[in-house]
Amino acid sequence: MTARFTLSAFGDEINDDVDAQLDVLNELGIRYLELRKAWGVNVLDLSDGEVSRLAASCEAHSERVSCIASPVGKSPITGPLEETLADLGRILDIAEMLDVNRVRVFSFYPPEDGRQADCVDESASRLRAMAEAAGERGAVLLLENENGLVGDVPERCRALVEGVDSPSLRFVWDTGNFPHAGVERVVERGWPLLGEYVDCVQVKDARISDRVITVAGEGDGQVALLLERLRDVGYQGFLALEPHLKTAGRLGGFSGPDGMRRAAGALRGLMARAGCVEG
Repeated sequence: MTARFTLSAFGDEINDDVDAQLDVLNELGIRYLELRKAWGVNVLDLSDGEVSRLAASCEAHSERVSCIASPVGKSPITGPLEETLADLGRILDIAEMLDVNRVRVFSFYPPEDGRQADCVDESASRLRAMAEAAGERGAVLLLENENGLVGDVPERCRALVEGVDSPSLRFVWDTGNFPHAGVERVVERGWPLLGEYVDCVQVKDARISDRVITVAGEGDGQVALLLERLRDVGYQGFLALEPHLKTAGRLGGFSGPDGMRRAAGALRGLMARAGCVEG
């Protein structure tokens, strides 16, 4: 099967205003929006009216939402699971309103005096409950790797996905977050562990030496090699641009219109050299 890569982008990296986001995506020929924030409001906090307004803007720009980039799971692992499931329920409501079935989630922060390795079982238990809730609604959760969370390195990410063991939980490989966590030669190390679970790729890059975030190909995320691995297995899915070129924080980042243009150009250059077909 010939691999086919579809570009999407985090619109709030461009501008707070949704129409301004979609104007730039139209210019870049990117037809899918990763929804994290709209008008400066996190997706979890959007009202039904704001979701409807966003849907109308997407329709007017011939754009679709590819994934709900939720913050669910980016919270202490000692917090009430009921609150996490309630937040996920609201996110799933929003996903249904926007006719999208992919939802990004996270693996929780360990206690301040604890280690990630000691929290894998508890994180997997929570993610299993989340996956069951998503499965009942016909949604798929995408677990993202991130520094500081339980799922920060390939081995723990694999343990979490295997521990949940559900078709309703897959993996979204963030190409910048692994080197930001200090993972060296990440594709060589991580692909044998995680390749079979990858359902989406979030694209940025980072240097291990100083943790500076860069466009794809200028850091230590081995983005070009990951594209080759995906090409070779016939990947059919999204490459979601999340450049973080100006600012990066716990709940998002910003690149501006020019930053998004640079990021898209860098990724497409790597794709062309790897023989990856965009579609």
